Amino acid sequence: MRAFRLAFRRLGLVLAVLAMPLALAGCGEQDLYSKLSESEANEMVAALGQADIAASKREAGKEGWSVAVDQEQFPRAVDVLRAKGLPRDKYASLGQIFEKKGFVSSPIEERARLNYGLSQELSHTVSEIDGVVEARVHLAIPEADPLSDKVKPSSAAVFVKYQPGFDLRGETGAIKALLTNSVEGLAYDRVSVVMVASQAAAQDTAMSLSNTGSFATAGILGALGLGGLAAVFLRGRKLQPRRHSNLPEPAE
Repeated sequence: MRAFRLAFRRLGLVLAVLAMPLALAGCGEQDLYSKLSESEANEMVAALGQADIAASKREAGKEGWSVAVDQEQFPRAVDVLRAKGLPRDKYASLGQIFEKKGFVSSPIEERARLNYGLSQELSHTVSEIDGVVEARVHLAIPEADPLSDKVKPSSAAVFVKYQPGFDLRGETGAIKALLTNSVEGLAYDRVSVVMVASQAAAQDTAMSLSNTGSFATAGILGALGLGGLAAVFLRGRKLQPRRHSNLPEPAE
């Protein structure tokens, strides 16, 4: 029994040593983003959970919500959210841009604000397509010259970054039609669309595989350590001196 208790204590000590890094890894959290709405925080926590990253949300009163992860998971969590386009960009609406503030704007300022407002509205609409990480719409609407008979054509350029799991190249025609029907005087062939796949998701996948290999290695080492303890225990039992008893010794 003494050898058994000794081996059991050694086993408990080794298990405590193996569990210490896990305990230290979860002892501190770091905020990823703050001043979020609850729906934004929920979306980010769900996205991190799908990538096997534990995240928590906290309410900060008037400051909104914040999302936090373990310090060691912070770099990977940033890459995962970036690959999914989270938190989503906030676009200004025409109502916000043309909000009355008591000042009289010049015609040039009003035109610039109108073009910016249209770009923001269209960027927001394109970003709502499934799989879009980031969208930017740039409009070039020349001012009409009353002294010239020639009409300068308008043009538009659209930049779309999308998640690798989505093939949005087939949506190019729909995006062009959307802009053509939204901007007066804009022809279909004057709209260019550039689509780029996000690279952050591929990096995150490689990192996940690396982490999986590390966990597997740690598991193998832990199993070898437990196996060594079992061998020590069995050896101690084998070498334990035989106690005297009233039973006769076996014949040689």
